[in-house]
Amino acid sequence: MPGPATDSGKIPFCDAKEEIRAGLESSEGGGGPERPGARGHRQNIVWRNVVLMSLLHLGAVYSLVLIPKAKPLTLLWAYFCFLLAALGVTAGAHRLWSHRSYKAKLPLRIFLAVANSMAFQNDIFEWSRDHRAHHKYSETDADPHNARRGFFFSHIGWLFVRKHPDVIEKGRKLDVTDLLADPVVRIQRKYYKISVVLMCFVVPTLVPWYIWGESLWNSYFLASILRYTISLNVAWLVNSAAHMYGNRPYDKHISPRQNPLVALGAIGEGFHNYHHTFPFDYSASEFGLNFNPTTWFIDFMYWLGLATDRKRATKPMIEARKARTGDSSA
Repeated sequence: MPGPATDSGKIPFCDAKEEIRAGLESSEGGGGPERPGARGHRQNIVWRNVVLMSLLHLGAVYSLVLIPKAKPLTLLWAYFCFLLAALGVTAGAHRLWSHRSYKAKLPLRIFLAVANSMAFQNDIFEWSRDHRAHHKYSETDADPHNARRGFFFSHIGWLFVRKHPDVIEKGRKLDVTDLLADPVVRIQRKYYKISVVLMCFVVPTLVPWYIWGESLWNSYFLASILRYTISLNVAWLVNSAAHMYGNRPYDKHISPRQNPLVALGAIGEGFHNYHHTFPFDYSASEFGLNFNPTTWFIDFMYWLGLATDRKRATKPMIEARKARTGDSSA
C-alpha cells in the first residue's frame, strides 16, 4: 500500500496519456527515477521525505505522553478517524478502485474519496496505479515496494529513495483509463492537497476542541499526528510483514503470506497470500467476515443498496488452488 503523497505539485487532468505521464513522473518516491548507473547500487535519497517522516514519527512519540491528559472522547474520536481513514484505503482505493472487486454508487464513492483524503496515502489515482503495478510486477524491480529488497525498504524505505527505473517504465504500460473515467477520482486528485489539509489535520483537530472542549494541542497531536502515524505504519505492514511472515496455503510460489496480526490492524488486509492469489475477491479473504471489518462495511453498503456486483472466488476454485499450489498449511 502506498504511503503519503509528497508530490511537489500535481497538474490538472488533461488527456489520459498526459495524466499517466504526469503521475509517473511526480511520485511519492521523490519525483523521478534513480540514475541509470544506480540500479542495484547507490540510491538517490530524497532527504525531504526522510526529514518529514522523521519529524512525523517524533511527533507521534511525543503524542504518547499526552494520552493520559486527554479526554476519553478524544481518544475515541482518534480511533474513529483511524477507522474512517482506513476504509478510504481498504474499501476505497484498494478493493474498489485498484481491483474493481465490487461496484459502488456515487454517494459511496464520494464518501470513500473523502475518507481516502483523511488517510493521506496519495490520491486514489496514484495509489491505485501503483498498487496495480505492485500486483502485476510483484517482488521485482518494477514493484514500488519490492519486499525482496528487505523489510525496511518495503515498509518505509521505498519512500526515502527515487523510484527504480523499472517502476517508471512498466508503470507506463498499465491501463488506468477506468480511473481517469471516474469523475470522483478526477475531482479528488484535482483538489487533493486542500482535501488532505482539511480531512487529515483540520477536521480531526477541531472536532474535539469545538464539541467537547479538548485542548487544540491534545486534539492535534492525538487525533491528527499520532492517528496518522499509526495508520501509515499499519498500512505499510501489509507491504512488509505480510510479504515475509506467515503461511502460504494458496500459493507457496509467491511471497505474500497470511498474517492475522496484520489483518487485525489493517481491518482485514492481512490475508495476503489469498489476496494475491485471488485479487478480484472483494473480501480479500477466504474467511469472509472473520477479522475483516472492511468486508463488513462493504456488505453493509450492499444491504443499503450502495454497493453491487461483489466478486467472490468460489469454494471449488479455492480448494483446487490450495491442492495445486498451496503449502498444505491449511
